[in-house]
Amino acid sequence: MSLELEQPSLKEQFSAIILTEDKLGIRDFLDDQNISDVVELVYEFPEYESQIIANMSVHRAASVFKILDLSTQKNIIHELPANTTASLLNELPADDRTDFLEELPSNVVRELIKLLDPEERKITLSLLGYPENSIGRLMTPDYVYIYPWNTIEEVFSTIRKYGKDSETINVIYVINEKGELLDDIRIRDFILNPPDKKVEELMDERFVALHPEDDQEMASEIFKMNNRVALPVVSKSNKLLGIVTIDDILWVASEEFSEDMQKMGGTAALDEPYLDVPLFKLYKKRIIWLLILFVGETLTIAAMSGFQKTLEQVLVLSTFIPLIISSGGNSGSQAATLIIQAMALGEITVQDWWRIAKREVQSGLFMGITLGILGFFIVFGGYHFFGLFGEHFVRIGFAIAIAIIGVVLWGTIMGSMLPLLLKKWGADPATSSTPFIATLVDVTGLLIYFGTAFLLLKGVLL
Repeated sequence: MSLELEQPSLKEQFSAIILTEDKLGIRDFLDDQNISDVVELVYEFPEYESQIIANMSVHRAASVFKILDLSTQKNIIHELPANTTASLLNELPADDRTDFLEELPSNVVRELIKLLDPEERKITLSLLGYPENSIGRLMTPDYVYIYPWNTIEEVFSTIRKYGKDSETINVIYVINEKGELLDDIRIRDFILNPPDKKVEELMDERFVALHPEDDQEMASEIFKMNNRVALPVVSKSNKLLGIVTIDDILWVASEEFSEDMQKMGGTAALDEPYLDVPLFKLYKKRIIWLLILFVGETLTIAAMSGFQKTLEQVLVLSTFIPLIISSGGNSGSQAATLIIQAMALGEITVQDWWRIAKREVQSGLFMGITLGILGFFIVFGGYHFFGLFGEHFVRIGFAIAIAIIGVVLWGTIMGSMLPLLLKKWGADPATSSTPFIATLVDVTGLLIYFGTAFLLLKGVLL
């Protein structure tokens, strides 16, 4: 009976081979692994991260480098010798290289750009010239283009010649002699037609194109609506400048989601992984919003001070303050989260504000009535089971119920309308979410609560 020996894990194999310092053996080992496995090795062995990249074939090294997080990329570039850095940067797709360079200080970018080949330097400087968060920063000039008079056989010859350096060959772009985009045709249309057929016979001249100044978030919606893996980028005169691929758009969507989540939590967006953010920078990112919210909450104190006499006369009102303000804050936060998400998914726009307002008033009213009835029965039960609230418990119950309805309705309206208003002003709607809405509704909720109590209890308890 033979025992099967357990195969050493990838980490164990790497630990053993890296100690041999056999560069050829290390390269063969790394080039045999999946890209995702090499990325895991980079993260698992940070002391060898630059050696891993340096000991791979340049094409595979670029494939690994472009999906690493920014802090790791910076460490690697800092440790690599200049000639290896030059090879790596020249091998990176133009869009990934631009994405990396735009995160670095300008003096570092200047030095790294000097390492690029003349053609790659020209492309990179062109991409860096577009506004931040624009499609121009994501586009790549690596694509396959053909002419209407080409036959399908000539198209395949072109693909074989230039396709290796292209970002994608799922879609082939048809241009005229002026470089203007005429159409984009999927590769399957060429495969399913005879070799002597001409490109112009396949063209329908219906295509969707982006402009380099377009916002990246907007492009994400266009990709989703058209179910495309790549889209062309054209100038105002319809000249084909480059293409944008779905992998870059998905990366943007992931970054935008992270940024929105941080803003919704009441902090400025972090530009790098949490553990890599310097402590003082993290403090600055968080303290600004805390100061704003702290000052906002002082208005709550002012509101309560204005009703101090009311509280002294009817102490029972103070016991319901947490219930009232939390109901308004929670309803406002719910509405804000739903509206922000719907805007991010392209389900609604600022122009839909009236339809949104009507829906939120109705839902706020229904939720307020539900919670208001529950609040009334709390007072009712408190009187009958515990002898609380005194002989005027019915009036107090109605005051609590009506105040809850008003606060929940107000919170819902504020939570739904503020993101739309910020979007209208060109600000980020995510900044209006949970903490800001809660603070705003706290103050106004107290005014609604005490105002309602004063009107209903005046002459009885006040």
